[in-house]
Amino acid sequence: MRSIATGSVAKSKLESVNRALLKALNPDEVEVVIRRVDEAEIDEMWNFVGKKKEQRWLWHAVDHRSGEVLAYVLGARRDEVFLQEKALLEPIGIQRFYIDGWGAYGRLLAPEGHNPGKRNTQRIRKKALEPADPD
Repeated sequence: MRSIATGSVAKSKLESVNRALLKALNPDEVEVVIRRVDEAEIDEMWNFVGKKKEQRWLWHAVDHRSGEVLAYVLGARRDEVFLQEKALLEPIGIQRFYIDGWGAYGRLLAPEGHNPGKRNTQRIRKKALEPADPD
């Protein structure tokens, strides 16, 4: 069995581990894999509930090489929400971010540490379009 801990935002407090999941898991069935991640793709996507005016945004980051999800945050399309996701990624020590052209990335990431352009975020966009695994 493989498990990946991701971040979530609850009551404006960052949690780096899904505690409910940890309580439900049998420690003997969990394999922990620690590996270095130097590059990540970050993107945001939206959907709506009821009306298009009621947008719900998912911010997520994946390992640029493997496509594994590193972190995600649900929230508005605002700088503060991206900063929450960035805080979840800081302990990983990512050196390069692949991003689209949205303004928050240019404002909030060091210029030498990000590569803007849709061609660099193809893995994350493909992952967003894949149907969920039924297993």
